[in-house]
Amino acid sequence: MIRREFVLFLGGSILGGSIAAWALDARGQDSNPKVRRIGMIVGMDDDPEAQIRVKAFERQLRELGWIEGRNVRIDIRWPGADLDRIRSAAAELVALAPDVIVATGTPVAIALQDATRAIPIVFALLNDAVGRELVSDFGRPRSNLTGLTNYEFSMGGKWLEILKEIAPRTARVGLVFDPTTSTKPRQFYGPSVDAVGRSLGVEVIDAAVRDQFGIEQALDGLAREPNAGVIVLPDSTTVRYRTLVTASAAKRGLPAIYPYRYFVTNGGLVSYGVDTVDLYRRAALYVDRILRGAKPADLPVQRPTKFELVINLKTAKALSLDLPPTLLARADEVRE
Repeated sequence: MIRREFVLFLGGSILGGSIAAWALDARGQDSNPKVRRIGMIVGMDDDPEAQIRVKAFERQLRELGWIEGRNVRIDIRWPGADLDRIRSAAAELVALAPDVIVATGTPVAIALQDATRAIPIVFALLNDAVGRELVSDFGRPRSNLTGLTNYEFSMGGKWLEILKEIAPRTARVGLVFDPTTSTKPRQFYGPSVDAVGRSLGVEVIDAAVRDQFGIEQALDGLAREPNAGVIVLPDSTTVRYRTLVTASAAKRGLPAIYPYRYFVTNGGLVSYGVDTVDLYRRAALYVDRILRGAKPADLPVQRPTKFELVINLKTAKALSLDLPPTLLARADEVRE
């Protein structure tokens, strides 16, 4: 197992370090015994992956001096991807009047913004914060929201490069995504996939899905032609049905690359994407600053700084793929 950090935005990394230093210094100065209240809405099901992220958030808070039951109370809601449940959870938490609310996912952030313009909100795993008018700009949000984005436009092209490296004969690749989600994954990642596809001579095909049946149908269509591959874009539908997606791709012999490591732990071939656990940890740093008096409008939106390349050797063997040693050497994690 090999582990390393991929740093894209040095400035964001430096900022994260300065936040931690500021918080540690401030911790010794804060003697207010009042119990503060934090709300959190997790826009995915209460499964082991989500629990890992939430525990990272809570652990970082403890390191900053916020102890559950002593000086802070954390109220967590798990509405999953259901929009009605998300709106209900938002209204419920706003009614509790917490000091700050953590929003994970674009639909959650939108629901919370609709519910309150007064309570500070820290978001994580959010794509188009400016386009959705959640903040004015990254440098100065000018609203009650700030936080961390989970995308980098160039990742789309990187996915295709890695897939082509793993399966050199790939001549056409299907982009699997749900066009109805608020994250608009094709809009974010598609242009860089298209550009790299042209340079590598790979045809890029949109494989839009909305449910389980759509996933099976889309992968059936891709598997009918030889030398096909799959790029699964990150959205609430592909994440929700990740077990089905990875199993269906494997059953049809399709080499596929995924946006998050937990697709690989579910049997997927390879993933390259943002370290989501790190985003939850960094969200705790912003929560700490707000609890100590900072305003969201003055805290810049941060981009991801850590990325993971994870490879499943068992799946590669089942697909009869001979992975290049150079790729294995670059991997942060190789599952056997």
